This record gives sequence, structure tokens and C-alpha cells, in this order.
Amino acid sequence: MKLVVGLGNPGSTYAGTRHNVGYDVVDILAMGSGGGKFQRRFDADVAEGLEGLEKVLYAKPLTFMNLSGRCVRAALDFYKLTLLDVLVICDDVNLPLGQLRIRPGGSAGGHNGLKDIEKQLGTQEYARLRLGVGGSDREALVDHVLGRFKPSERDAVKDMLIRAAQATGSWMREGTAATMNRFNAPEKEPKPKKPKPPPSEKDKANKDKGATDALFEKPKDEPKT
Repeated sequence: MKLVVGLGNPGSTYAGTRHNVGYDVVDILAMGSGGGKFQRRFDADVAEGLEGLEKVLYAKPLTFMNLSGRCVRAALDFYKLTLLDVLVICDDVNLPLGQLRIRPGGSAGGHNGLKDIEKQLGTQEYARLRLGVGGSDREALVDHVLGRFKPSERDAVKDMLIRAAQATGSWMREGTAATMNRFNAPEKEPKPKKPKPPPSEKDKANKDKGATDALFEKPKDEPKT
């Protein structure tokens, strides 16, 4: 069995916001896997589905973002799952809009939902799929993540949500490493410093000539006493 948790905030006020893309992916997955209606369990809306022959529990925590770990801890304990059976889906302001990044573990990166999950589980070693919503250079970051996407961004968002659902299916079938290779955007590498060009033959000749001239330079006249 797999547990897929999409992070967000409950209620119509937050529907469609950048912070709720985790909810949106879980909705797509639950509909596509023939899952039943969402029911309230584990402080979350949960729906069961199938990926191939494997049972999947899709969950949207209802505790608001800062307490998302309660749902994850309760579901893990009830079904006696391991951390390898869990995938958390969330927004990421440090990724450009539309980019995906899945990792087998790592820091919360300032995301309060991931922070609480780490606190509840006592570890950072659980898979997470981050969806880029942009905005890391904005001062009003809270307003940004709790705001809705611009009309000009909606096509990119729809494409990102579909790819995130596909990446989740890949994670369930093939694991984290294979999914990273298929769906992660390439990370920017620091630009290498340009090596200094080797001296030209002319430069070498001038340098050698200068050194030779110095050897045969006439001594200056000694001052008269």
C-alpha cells in the first residue's frame, strides 16, 4: 500500500491558491484511479484508489498547513506503513513556475507543512514531490503563496499538475530514483571560470627578449666622488 499526501489548506478561501497545488494533484490522482469519494479520516479528506494492483490512500490534511504531520503520522501508524511507502506533494517557491522536483529526503526548505511532517516523523527521510510556483524573490511571500495564479499562468499550471500526477504514478511503480531521472528539471550548475588563454608565441618571444635584454644591459656610470 502507498500513502500519497497532498498539502494545502482546507476551505473555499484557499482553493486554487499556489499553496494548494498538493491538493490539486491528489484530486487528479483520485479521479484517475477510480477512487471513491473523499471521506474524513486521520484529520484529512482521504480516498482509496488503485495503481495497478496496489492499493493507494490519497490524503488531503484538514489541519491547515502548519499541522500537516498529524495526518501523515496517523495514517502511517494505522496501516503500519514504512517511510518508503509515503510521498508528500507540495508547492515550492524556490522553483520556477512549472518545474517539478522529487527527492527521497532532505530539509523542509522553509515549508511549514514539511517542517511539521518532519517533526511528527522524527526524520527528513521521506519522499517529497515539489511543484514550482515561483516567487522566491518576492518580499510578500505569504500573500504570494496564498494568492491565486494569474490568467497568464494557468496553462503552465495545468501542465504542471498533469505532469505531477504522472510523476506520482511513476514513483508508485518504479520508485524515487527512476522518477527523478524522468521528471526532475536539471539543476543549474555554477558557471565555470574561464581559464586564462595560454600565452601566444609572440608574448613568449617578448617575455624571453625582455629577460635577455636585462642580462646584457649596460651598467650605468658610477657616480663621481
